[in-house]
Amino acid sequence: MLNNRSLFFLLTLQKKIIMNEQINQYIATHIDPEPRYLYQIWRETNVTQLNGRMASGHIQGRILSLFSNIINPTLAIEIGTFTGYSALCIAEGLQDSGILHTFEIDDELEDVIKDNFAKTSISSKISLHIGDATQLIGNMRFTPHSIDFAFIDADKRQYLEYYTILLPLMKNHGIIIADNTLWSEKIIDDKAKDAQTIALRKFNDFVHNDLRVSTTILPVRDGMTIIRVL
Repeated sequence: MLNNRSLFFLLTLQKKIIMNEQINQYIATHIDPEPRYLYQIWRETNVTQLNGRMASGHIQGRILSLFSNIINPTLAIEIGTFTGYSALCIAEGLQDSGILHTFEIDDELEDVIKDNFAKTSISSKISLHIGDATQLIGNMRFTPHSIDFAFIDADKRQYLEYYTILLPLMKNHGIIIADNTLWSEKIIDDKAKDAQTIALRKFNDFVHNDLRVSTTILPVRDGMTIIRVL
């Protein structure tokens, strides 16, 4: 049987969830519409994948598209493709000759990703790499200061490693976006001691204190850290 304190907590949580859903619905109706093919990818991902909520979705997808269109990258990097939703959003802003290299460690998703890319007219701008991004990026020997835009959305325990690899490759004033940096608010929960939360705290603290960059955190979905190379 619930005591008064537990009941109050559950009611407060329920109210917060409802408010968040209402705010998200309001935002979604007041921003650029989600392209039809992206909605189809999002829906299929949520129907067929165990962790379908990992797909960026309408609001975050339009943020990624906006940043990419502002930056207009020649070269972009994504670590963590999943089913390809965010990659396609980033590809919207690429220059005509631009390319996005996207890395996914789960080889079972390869056919799904390729099928989703094939539904669009911008698939030729995306190069998919299956395997460990930390190894693949090193093997590809990108030129220092050549990357305009990078998006990190993979193993949270390796965020600091991804950042360390990417930073020397970023152009001056290039942008890195790291997803899930609030981690369902566990980032501020002293009781949360799982490896992902600990690693994200270290990552957030490190980039905050890194004098080579400036940072801000957008409280969108699960938190998006925007890192600008100085």
